[in-house]
Amino acid sequence: MDKKKGAAPLVCHGHSRPVVDLFYSPITPDGFFLISASKDSIPMLRNGETGDWIGTFQGHKGAVWSSCLDKPALHAASASADFSTKLWDALTGDELHSFEHKHIVRACAFSEDTHLLLTGGFEKILRIYDLNRPDAPPREVENSPGSVRTLAWLHSDQMILSSCSDMGGVRLWDARSGEIVRTLETKAAVTSAEVSQDGRYITTADGSTVKFWDANHFGLVKSYDMPCNMESASLEPRFGNKFVAGGEDLWVHVFDFHTGAEIACNKGHHGPVHCVRFSPGGESYASGSEDGTIRIWQTLNHNEEDTTLANGPSENVKDAAGDVTHKVESLNIADEKKPGEEGVETDV
Repeated sequence: MDKKKGAAPLVCHGHSRPVVDLFYSPITPDGFFLISASKDSIPMLRNGETGDWIGTFQGHKGAVWSSCLDKPALHAASASADFSTKLWDALTGDELHSFEHKHIVRACAFSEDTHLLLTGGFEKILRIYDLNRPDAPPREVENSPGSVRTLAWLHSDQMILSSCSDMGGVRLWDARSGEIVRTLETKAAVTSAEVSQDGRYITTADGSTVKFWDANHFGLVKSYDMPCNMESASLEPRFGNKFVAGGEDLWVHVFDFHTGAEIACNKGHHGPVHCVRFSPGGESYASGSEDGTIRIWQTLNHNEEDTTLANGPSENVKDAAGDVTHKVESLNIADEKKPGEEGVETDV
């Protein structure tokens, strides 16, 4: 297949420092949303389709390394270099709780049932907070072999996935016992780990390799050598026939899932690409860069793809549970401070 140059992206300004993490909500009754983490200390919420800025979450005093939304997009969480993870009301922007840690927090993730919040970082400890009792001490899993870089839940919150900043491999934990039950071996440290929307695949980026693992039996399904070191990769959720990857060459690459052939290359960022993620419907994908911008790219020929593919048809995205009592478009999150203003005190 001939390599194609993608259409001009939607460029989202606002962050004053590098964008290091992106997270899309599932599709909700009010659409879907994109939250970004940046070294400028202020996570930002956007309309996932248009990229329009909705608001910022203000309160961190250090670089924010990770941010996420719960399934109905009613709450947000952010992990920071200020030794805290914060829980936010995604409708109002209010800080609901600050979970204090003893070192830099690099990753956070809501459980699928939205009742738990998982965190990890330089302490080499996984913490699980009960959001129904936010003041209660967390459950701690202390035997991470290294500093935690990425976290995710899988198998209906029965298992936890983690990777480390200072060693290769992805650890799979039994959430109940707190024991490592499997390690997916990689040569380099895994800088990005994503569980596919249908729960069938784990996508990892380690060094100059992108791998796809069976999320049920944990065998290696595909492994592709990349043209450079890739910091992040994401599998298209609707058809599962392509994936995007971004890294040190400043470009956002699109590859064929079945062959590994590059089918598109998107140029525009002025710094290394730190994170890429597909939207929940697969019609677009977002990239965040050292240049402080988010770019939303349209998926080429998305509605013309054959749905009968080797890895099977994907299920439709389910509407998120819960009633949204206010339209998110009418949010006024932290209107006293416009996006792009600096406020970082710790950048580690």
